[in-house]
Amino acid sequence: MKYCKKCLQPDTRPNIQFDEHGVCPPCNYAEVVKNVDWAERRTHLKDIVDFGRANNDSGYDCIIGVSGGKDSTRQAVFVKEELNMNPLLVSLNYPPEQMTNRGAHNISNMISLGFDTLSIGPAPQTWKRLMREGFIKYGNWARSTELSLFSSVPRLAVAYQIPLILWGENPALTLGEQGNKSDGFEGGQMKHGNTLAGGKFEWLLLDGIKPSEILQYRYPLDEEMDKARLRIIYLGYFMDQWTKLDNGLFASLRGLQIRTENPSEMGDTIGVDSLDEDWVVLNQMIKYYKFGFGKVTEIVSEEMRYRDMPRDTAIKLVKMYDGTCSLKNIESFCHFIEISISDFWKVVDGFVNKDLFEKNLEGNWVRKFEII
Repeated sequence: MKYCKKCLQPDTRPNIQFDEHGVCPPCNYAEVVKNVDWAERRTHLKDIVDFGRANNDSGYDCIIGVSGGKDSTRQAVFVKEELNMNPLLVSLNYPPEQMTNRGAHNISNMISLGFDTLSIGPAPQTWKRLMREGFIKYGNWARSTELSLFSSVPRLAVAYQIPLILWGENPALTLGEQGNKSDGFEGGQMKHGNTLAGGKFEWLLLDGIKPSEILQYRYPLDEEMDKARLRIIYLGYFMDQWTKLDNGLFASLRGLQIRTENPSEMGDTIGVDSLDEDWVVLNQMIKYYKFGFGKVTEIVSEEMRYRDMPRDTAIKLVKMYDGTCSLKNIESFCHFIEISISDFWKVVDGFVNKDLFEKNLEGNWVRKFEII
């Protein structure tokens, strides 16, 4: 297991490739950002804005997928107040058992800033079954929900004839997901990223589930998108200081509620990510056991790139909090998908990377690798 020379990004992240100097793509992009001519980038953005306005057959210039969190709040306000566009916001709703009071507050708060918003709520029974299947089969309960998140927006864009879709960050630049294949602002290739790669949905067709019941989980076909003239853009490419902390501060000043839990409960040291539900921490814990890194690694790596966090400080935080998860979150998740705690750990144990972790005498998984 090797680490980036400039941050704590490991080479175990799926589809990442370090350069010949041992530096990860996000660190190289951070150097590019330091010298960006933002005025020149805005010239490209003007062409995009003009495209949205010229194709405003629905009355909306663009469509933005939102959760009410830090990134979507900053995007929506930027589009409305700085670009003077009329966006339609689309929010994918979690079932009541999954959404936090904080999440409900945040989406309501964002709407109150002056936006038309459509909420999409896939059938809770199907949602639960697919979540359970994703957890047991792939060790990733969010495999189906992320399909719905990224598919519902273009599906609605096709239905409402809004050809411009605005997402936030480009994962090829900010995370190093090479499957995305985009090194700029065009997002048409996002269907090749880790979440949507392959476009296969057959695993969703469990006993009794019909194809018509998983429409919101299926990304539109190429011909559907071509007919609708859809254009997908990563708006974060045009926005200076696009980081977790910067976006969190921006949104907090506009009413965003952030986390107050101890980092040891959530494996999160800044409390501004994934605010609408709490089970994401389980996925971060499992990701940690699969690949040797979790949310804290991503947070400190960004801080090393943009705020010069010392490496020893970053390592200390990763050792203390990466992959941690409170029992109450595990219990509430197990109650929702109707499995026992012991069955939960049987599934998790099956996905642990035994090259990276081993069990100690107390039966807990511990690192075999050194964070350097």
